[in-house]
Amino acid sequence: MAITSALVLYAVIWFMVFLIAIPIRLQTQGDVGKVVHGTHAGSPEHHHLKKKAWITTVVAFVLWVIIAGIIVTGTVTVRDIDMFNRMGPPSATE
Repeated sequence: MAITSALVLYAVIWFMVFLIAIPIRLQTQGDVGKVVHGTHAGSPEHHHLKKKAWITTVVAFVLWVIIAGIIVTGTVTVRDIDMFNRMGPPSATE
């Protein structure tokens, strides 16, 4: 795995984890009872984005180490997930 591939993999994992973490423990203006005029009651009041970004960074790093390790060691390859046998038989070097 090249450095660019590793960085792209980490970025994809980070954003997926971040999008999962955003709605966790989110307090809306409707929950708090202080709806600002002109906003929706579902608008966030306390979102804790900085804390969620740090947690996301740690979780994404752990997931990245696991996934990158699987890719680098070759534990799971593309041929392992070829359900319809479209890649043909493996070559003699594999």
